Amino acid sequence: MKIARLLPTLFCVTFLLSCRSDDVTITENTTEEEENTSQSNPNILLIIADDMGLDATPGFEIGSIKPNMPTLQGLMNSGIRFNNVWSNPVCTPTRASILTGKYGFRTNVTKVGHNLSTSELSLQQHLDNNNSDYNHAVIGKWHLSSSANHPTDMGINYYSGLLNGGVQSYWNWNLTEYGQTTSSTEYTTTKFTDLAIDWIETQTQPWFLWLAYNAPHTPFHLPPDDLHFQGSLPSDQASIDANPQPYYMAMLEAMDTEMGRLINSMNEDEKANTIIIFIGDNGTPNQVVQDYSSFRAKGSIYQGGINVPMVVSGQGVNRYNVDENALINATDLFATIADITGVGTNQINDSSSFKNVLTSETEEGRNYIYSEIEHDSGGMDYAIRNATHKYIYFEDGTEALYNLIENPLENPNLLSANQLPLSDSDMVAKKELTSKLTEIRQ
Repeated sequence: MKIARLLPTLFCVTFLLSCRSDDVTITENTTEEEENTSQSNPNILLIIADDMGLDATPGFEIGSIKPNMPTLQGLMNSGIRFNNVWSNPVCTPTRASILTGKYGFRTNVTKVGHNLSTSELSLQQHLDNNNSDYNHAVIGKWHLSSSANHPTDMGINYYSGLLNGGVQSYWNWNLTEYGQTTSSTEYTTTKFTDLAIDWIETQTQPWFLWLAYNAPHTPFHLPPDDLHFQGSLPSDQASIDANPQPYYMAMLEAMDTEMGRLINSMNEDEKANTIIIFIGDNGTPNQVVQDYSSFRAKGSIYQGGINVPMVVSGQGVNRYNVDENALINATDLFATIADITGVGTNQINDSSSFKNVLTSETEEGRNYIYSEIEHDSGGMDYAIRNATHKYIYFEDGTEALYNLIENPLENPNLLSANQLPLSDSDMVAKKELTSKLTEIRQ
């Protein structure tokens, strides 16, 4: 095994941690005065993985084949795994919801190909309008418009990356920076990491970096050998098409390796004063999905399409190696990130801050989360859940109800003829969820 492939294994999250050669131990390594100062203006690193569901993520029960991702595992060990985070079934609406804190039907971004209007207020503009003193950047996949100036028009101080939803090749793609687009032959996962390292090194004030990898989005391929753990695999397209799973895992491992390189590029003080939020933008593609039906993966309103991994670790996170079951929408990242910067926002649009969950278990928070997708026909599927039940209204007028505690894989549909009549508790849940859905969409 090459030396470079050992680097993620040696990676140590040093926010509030100290590494030994044989273990990771939590230590207090800042004075109270230093901690109070740094907590008031922590750097924020938001990392978005493209097409990564729970089944493809270490630390979650769904899925039996997992990638080797020691960097992400280190973040889990020193932070919080969130079990009940909902995105949208595809990436464009999820990214728009994070950027605006609004559900897609409010911004008219409900499917791939929709453009986000520049009249919408972005998270970065909100920080600037409230004098946060944070510099900010977006690096990587944008997919909210094909206009080279769109990130700037949305108030992003610095943008460099991929405007479109995907690439024909991870080694041959169009890089947009400062409104200009040029061809790049650098591996996208590595290039985006290089850009992030370079930008962070120039920062002299608190910063917020939105780093959106396009990995592990198709095309499935064999990454550079020094970035993954899948061993020797044939690189011809026929082999990849015949068995895409190990290549998908290798792409995840390559992203993890580069995440580790990015974090290790920061000096100790900067790492100690950085909070990292890692999230998937939607579920796993149907070619490589596990446990869920291939029809209930990316692109669907089922759990396999919208229940995504999220891990938060670093400055201000005082809970270590724990699972959190709070209900969280992707929209909530807007208010949470604003809350972390200290601008006083904990509720805006369809976004609620979950900052309090980072320091203590609490029963306060959302009672419902919501997701949607528009189909090519123009019809919409809507989903809403509470702590126990999930209700779906499909574009053809049919409905589904699931008890996710008893049946996390959404089988059977409690509204199927062979399941009726509903129990009293299921009937109460259905009425509650349909009423809330109507309220949300008014």
